[in-house]
Amino acid sequence: MSETVVSEVAWRRLDPRMLVVGPLGSLGRLLPVAVILLVTGGGDPVRLWIAAGAGVVVVLGGVIRWRTTRYRITGDRVELHTGLFLRRRRSVPRDRIRTVDLTAKLLHRAFGLSIVQVGAASGSPTESARLDLDAVSTGEAERLRRELLDRGPVTADVTVPPAEPLARLDWAWLRFAPLTFTALAGIGAIGATVFNLLDDLGLDPRDIGAVDAATDRLRTAPIWLGVLAVATALVTLAVVGALLLWAERWYGYTLTREVSGDGTTALRVRRGLLTRRSLSVAEPRLRGAELVEPLLLRLGGGAQVSALSAGLDRDDQGGALQPPTPLAESHRVASAALREPPAEITAAPLLAHPPAARTRRLTRAVVPAAVVALTLGLLLPPAGWLGLLLVPLAAALGLDRARALGHRLTARHVVMREGSLARRTVALRRDGVLGWTIRQSPFQRRAGVVTVEAVTAAGRGGYRVLDVAAADGVALADAAAPGLLTPWRTEDARWPAS
Repeated sequence: MSETVVSEVAWRRLDPRMLVVGPLGSLGRLLPVAVILLVTGGGDPVRLWIAAGAGVVVVLGGVIRWRTTRYRITGDRVELHTGLFLRRRRSVPRDRIRTVDLTAKLLHRAFGLSIVQVGAASGSPTESARLDLDAVSTGEAERLRRELLDRGPVTADVTVPPAEPLARLDWAWLRFAPLTFTALAGIGAIGATVFNLLDDLGLDPRDIGAVDAATDRLRTAPIWLGVLAVATALVTLAVVGALLLWAERWYGYTLTREVSGDGTTALRVRRGLLTRRSLSVAEPRLRGAELVEPLLLRLGGGAQVSALSAGLDRDDQGGALQPPTPLAESHRVASAALREPPAEITAAPLLAHPPAARTRRLTRAVVPAAVVALTLGLLLPPAGWLGLLLVPLAAALGLDRARALGHRLTARHVVMREGSLARRTVALRRDGVLGWTIRQSPFQRRAGVVTVEAVTAAGRGGYRVLDVAAADGVALADAAAPGLLTPWRTEDARWPAS
């Protein structure tokens, strides 16, 4: 009977407007190459034919892609068929769907289209299944989002309550933009792209009059003044670029809790200026939250919270529930998302790890720095002073890592924290832990500590409690999953009971 029902569900195609949007997007990416061919070719007809041929191939590829892509949603599965020469058949059970991500790039928005990305658990703690529909109409994308997040039959007489607002953009948070590593790295990538493009076009920035004049002035100025001028220019560029990237990424940000027709709740994040993005995370499948404090952001009193759920991208922004904000606001958003007081999750008072953990953090930081310092002193004596600065910096980093270590088992969550350059506090739901891994290296054995890792299908697949006392680590895992590790805590077990 089920096969008959499935066969009656009609296949759907992507929106016909993708016949225009797809090729236009590809042609836009090929435009710099075409310009280089035309500018450097000096009117060579062969280069003109190459550029025209590339455009024809792109358009033909868009038509084939639209013609060979189809999808359908049955009562229990989402199916996607793509490809002409290399055919792909993907099918995801609907009960494994965790997230639905709607993305509308600037070109897609101009034509009223959106990209639907469906994230689902794959059955492996470290992998997730994913289906991308690029693209459907904006109205169809919103309908698909609601349909895919529903967990059961929807009755016609059910009144869906309005979305509950949890957070919205505060432009005062813009001050945290220059303190994020990703924004600064993005400026570097933009600068490298511009330089490579100028190089491909045969242009030297030094040939530009203003740049050439400034270079001459720097050559005649004192060294310290030249270094200061270059550093100021780089910092200014990084700060301005970071502010622009932050504003584009988080413009219009809102975090809401929505209820589907069957009563299922989901967290929804909407943001973006040029590229609009809407991320929906099914709340029953939410496994926790991660509060991240990169060093610069932490020094500025900020943090950022991400959701832990299968089906999310594994990059820094994959499950972000908010932009970088003040630490108190991050704790509040985590509390609202998990429906728990901050003191039970990300702001929970943590148990300190033993002195051996501090010794190990210091050793792992200082010894490599001392080796580098010694090498510099022997091979490059004039640079030996750098080594003298490196060792105390490494010691400070090791002490900060040691202070960050901590864990606690609360009523519904396992809370763990580690890191210095990027301090991470994870609140993982106890019922979302699939198992525990306990590791002990020879050095840890001598120190009497272990690393306990909670295995989960969400986020990175595993979250560790680093360098905890052996007895405390086993007790933590056993208390979080009662009875699972009890045999290890007997008198004859490998791990000590006290």
